[in-house]
Amino acid sequence: MNRILPLILLLCAACSNEDGGNTVQDNAALAPGASVAADDGAVDNLQSPLNPPAPGEPGGLPDDRTPVSEAPFTQDSAQGAANVVQTYYALLEQGKYREAWRLWSEGGEASGMGAEAFTASFAEYAEYHANIGAPGRIEGAAGSLYVTVPVQLYGRLKSGEPFNRKGAVTLRRVNDVPGSTGEQRRWHIASTDVEPRP
Repeated sequence: MNRILPLILLLCAACSNEDGGNTVQDNAALAPGASVAADDGAVDNLQSPLNPPAPGEPGGLPDDRTPVSEAPFTQDSAQGAANVVQTYYALLEQGKYREAWRLWSEGGEASGMGAEAFTASFAEYAEYHANIGAPGRIEGAAGSLYVTVPVQLYGRLKSGEPFNRKGAVTLRRVNDVPGSTGEQRRWHIASTDVEPRP
């Protein structure tokens, strides 16, 4: 097993109602190549026309062939941060934009947008998918902890044009210092350099 944690939910992000219509259960993964019909949410076995570069290929995520530990992880670990990124993109693929927005620091405001603008920023996408890479090491600075997680976004615009971008998401949490709240000690998205953003 390589270090890449594939997150391929192949859901239609154009189904943007906030109460989760036309979606599968939260964080449920479909097999690669599966797709969801936009009219009734039924899964079929059609091959997706989108084939992002594989890990280690040009345009794909890094692949250093290091096995990933399958041991349980804690929420404050680097893998816990990667899990937040995985959840974030799963929510986006399901059209649950407000829930995804809340995973940003400062109650969503670190995204640089309010909840309505954040939701509207996905209006041009017909399909929005992500592959999530293995997290980097946790770094500390000024009472906070940071970890970076590589991501690859791919999908299709409503115009029919495909897109494929890669970059990283940086997460932050407050160190375990006296007076910090449970919410502050959870990983939240601080920034991303992935385009198209968010």
